[in-house]
Amino acid sequence: MASTMKDLARETGLGLATLSKYFNGGNVREKNRRLIEAAVKKLHYVPNEVARSLKTRQTRVIGVIIPELSNAFITSIISSMEDVLRRHDYAVIVCDCRSDPKREKEAVEFLIHRRVDGLINMATDPTGAHLKAALEANIPILLVDRLIKTLRNKVSAVIIDNEFASSQAVSKLLDLGHRKIGLVLGSPRLYTTETRLAGYLNALRDAGVEPDERYIRYGDYTMDGGYQAVQELIGLEDPPTALFITNFEMMLGGMLALQHNGIEIPRDLSVIGFDKLELFSGIFPDLTLVRQPQLGIGRECADLMLDILSSKNPPVPRVITLSTELTEGSSVRALES
Repeated sequence: MASTMKDLARETGLGLATLSKYFNGGNVREKNRRLIEAAVKKLHYVPNEVARSLKTRQTRVIGVIIPELSNAFITSIISSMEDVLRRHDYAVIVCDCRSDPKREKEAVEFLIHRRVDGLINMATDPTGAHLKAALEANIPILLVDRLIKTLRNKVSAVIIDNEFASSQAVSKLLDLGHRKIGLVLGSPRLYTTETRLAGYLNALRDAGVEPDERYIRYGDYTMDGGYQAVQELIGLEDPPTALFITNFEMMLGGMLALQHNGIEIPRDLSVIGFDKLELFSGIFPDLTLVRQPQLGIGRECADLMLDILSSKNPPVPRVITLSTELTEGSSVRALES
């Protein structure tokens, strides 16, 4: 039979009030703490988390909703986020909505029923409608990587400066003499897609280059999408001399498309990718890449959520914007004049 609080009280000689204070995170005398911890070990006592959550109105569980668990960038964020939350005694429930707005809404409802203390969401639905129930339930919400226009000044977020990152990459290609620059974006209407497109367009216009819609393709942030987008770009009658591919999975697909067509980088085509992940170095070494601080994003998300949950006052929405880094490799070259 499992040990109870009364068993602990008999073993330690302490009152139930002292034991309750200890298990709910309160301060107790050092000698009492040692007595309790020794008794817990001896009796194999496991706290009743359900009863505790009903009393404290906290489950110490954070819900995380993501579009694709198979996405390497996303899993690296979750890993660093969970490391921080676990050190603060929070568990994490991860829901993969497969980039389906209906599943995303169902995931929010599921996590509300599980009484999570907070929600962290890399949104699939750009309207934010899926979060309405959580907002009404006053559950703290933190957006990661993707802002939602309708929720600005209502929820906090951790993002990167996508517009600058994109502009910096395209400017690098422009400086090398490229004017026909192909762009492979993710799903339309998403914040990351729109801001990376804006950076691309701004860089071209600042250089006096008129953007050409033929060189813009959408690859839905998947390997297959990247493969198809690059196939279409290199198949144009007047193909681009350079490509900027805006995420890891699409970059993998795009590089395979180039290999299948016998296109040599950078002799035949210059390429800049996104996300400096370890997998790149083993498959396609020495690429020029926009590096996102994915581990930093995860840590910032965890720290910000912990800050929100520990505050006794209503949270003031904050947006933390992190910087990227353009790491130069040998996948780009200057055009011969």
